[in-house]
This record gives sequence, structure tokens and C-alpha cells, in this order.
Amino acid sequence: MTLTDPIADMLTRLRNALAVNKAVVEIPWSKIKYSILQILHKEGYVAGVEIGEKNGFKILLVTLKYQNGQPSIKHLRRISRPGRRLYFKSDRIPYVLNGMGLAIVSTSKGLKTGLQARRAKIGGELICEIW
Repeated sequence: MTLTDPIADMLTRLRNALAVNKAVVEIPWSKIKYSILQILHKEGYVAGVEIGEKNGFKILLVTLKYQNGQPSIKHLRRISRPGRRLYFKSDRIPYVLNGMGLAIVSTSKGLKTGLQARRAKIGGELICEIW
């Protein structure tokens, strides 16, 4: 089965797993999904990311993080979609929740958070926002 938007599928899998308080969620592996999840792990939104194998295919095993029974991720939203790509200059990258949230930007130097892209003065495609 081919997916039109695999990043949106990953975000939906995370959202659904958080809604039912699952500990671990399996996501089909891709380089960009792994990079996004590494950023989420580094920023403290997920507890861990591992690469595994199921039926001969690589998968990502994401350990979700909860604080006092509440998920650490309250909101996941895909911004730039295959049907409507959104690009921003470095000074126009939006602040998510006045700096309390996280924007993930695909730049010429790889995936970066909105703050890292602003500091490096690199624009790019706004992938998603998380808080």
C-alpha cells in the first residue's frame, strides 16, 4: 500500500497512540521520519526512538512519554502537505505557542527546529508543529 503523505501518517499514528495511552508505537521506517523523531526525542517530547524489524521491513519503535498520566505531546499538526507546500524565509518562520511549542523545518542543511533555523538564518519548508 502506498501512502500519499507518510509524514502525516506518522503524526496520526502518534496522535492515536497518545489518545489511548499506548507505551510504544510502530511506524514504518524512512529517513525523514527517523530525523523528525530524533528531534522530538532530543526536545523531550518522546522517551525514545529505536530502529527494529518486522516481517523483513525496517520499523521505528517510538516509546511515548507521559507526565502524571498526561501525554507530553498535546498537539501535532502537519503544515506543509504534498498538495500545498509552504516555504518560509528565516525571519518569517512562525513561533509555535509564542516559543513554547516546536516547529520542524526542512532546510538545505537538514531538518532543524524553528529556533535553530532562525538562529542559522536558514529558511525552508515548514514540516509540522508540535506542542
